[in-house]
Amino acid sequence: MESVAAQLKRGISRQFSSGSLRRNLSRQFTRQASLDPRRNNLRFSFGRQSSLDPIRRSLAADDQADLSVPENLDSTMQLLFMACRGDVKGVEDLLNQGIDVNSIDLDGRTALHIAACEGHVDVAKLLLSRRANIDARDRWGSTAAADAKYYGNTEVYYMLKARGAKVPKTKKTPMTVANPREVPEYELNPLELQVRKSDGISKGVYQVAKWNGTKVAVKILDKDSYSDPDSINAFKNELTLLERVRHPNVVQFVGAVTQNVPMMIVREYHAKGDLASYLQKKGRLSPSKVLRFAIDIARGMNYLHECKPDPVIHCDLKPKNILMDNGGQLKIAGFGTVRFSLISTDKAKLVQPDPNIDLSSLYVAPEIYKDVVFDRSVDAYSFGLIVYEMIEGIQPLHPRPPEEAAKLMCLEGIRPPFKIKAKSYPQDVKELIEECWHPEPVVRPTFSQIIVRLDKIFATCSKQGRWKDTFKLPWK
Repeated sequence: MESVAAQLKRGISRQFSSGSLRRNLSRQFTRQASLDPRRNNLRFSFGRQSSLDPIRRSLAADDQADLSVPENLDSTMQLLFMACRGDVKGVEDLLNQGIDVNSIDLDGRTALHIAACEGHVDVAKLLLSRRANIDARDRWGSTAAADAKYYGNTEVYYMLKARGAKVPKTKKTPMTVANPREVPEYELNPLELQVRKSDGISKGVYQVAKWNGTKVAVKILDKDSYSDPDSINAFKNELTLLERVRHPNVVQFVGAVTQNVPMMIVREYHAKGDLASYLQKKGRLSPSKVLRFAIDIARGMNYLHECKPDPVIHCDLKPKNILMDNGGQLKIAGFGTVRFSLISTDKAKLVQPDPNIDLSSLYVAPEIYKDVVFDRSVDAYSFGLIVYEMIEGIQPLHPRPPEEAAKLMCLEGIRPPFKIKAKSYPQDVKELIEECWHPEPVVRPTFSQIIVRLDKIFATCSKQGRWKDTFKLPWK
């Protein structure tokens, strides 16, 4: 069974990590210690902490003089404790017993970090003679040389510099917190992310990466954006929305890096790609698959529109922003990138200028195109065009260029013709599409109404035996 000392040590070391579970455990072990005065003697802290640790936890001089090695410490903590005391003989004995000179605590601190903080030259020399990693970084990114410089231990600092030690340049992000206890629950360790470097990746676009061996999609904030308030606000807005949405038909948020440069947003990765690529490959889809995909999109969008306290209006719903998982289920992505402000409970206006608005998009609603007040019906308009493309197998007003087609539909009210024979799909679907892309927003149905109508269409066609392929709605 694990000793109380080991529990205390682990709890105290982790109390500045993100995650409510770990914080609760830390508080639990601390409370246990307070119940028994004898156990309080087991709690200890190194005299000086990392130069980048936001909390200064230095002990008073009298307290440092009374430091003694608590019982039941593991070998790593014994080594660090001896280094903190400046006990050269104690450090040497532990190293001779086979303890790794580069062993670390849960904050990534080595004995060399501790010796540099305290200015123990002889201990630092001994550790270096045993091949201590001179550039090891703790959880905050600090090195032994940086710690020595911060605390004014010039002899240790110049000794480390003479041996080639590096002092990392620290960069604070716009979302850096003052207290480690305030680090968001979603914060990821950037060292756990392996981002595929490629010159072909556009800035601000999700790219494939690996997080602890699992493929994820990562968006990296451009380094030139850190001094741009608009870019930072856009990053925060997307992050805030992703963090609070949870639905089977909405892309899943994994976490983010906000306390280190570069800042990143991480979400689930879908190897099947997006609906745009699927349609380009498959062309016209069967009526049952159209219905299934339409239901997936409608369910995801209905959830976003019903989010409290404010609805999430996509404004850029298009096949490229609809992802497909391994089971063929569709998930809404790309929301939160278009910035708008609510001017009432159901009306909004774009925040200008917005580089994320693509007026050449085939699926942009007339209100967005004209930059006038809009509501949630802009997404219903885009939905109608997407369903049309799934049925027809071609983009709206093909083969016109996208920018020309968008202009004709948004400014002149032209709509693409239905070329597929009516018997190939239910007439009710055509009527639904026409209502969705209606010029008057008030005519367009809500997604809750769209779901009801699609469910009814499925029931009717199943009863009539019109489906050529076997299909069952998720809730059936």
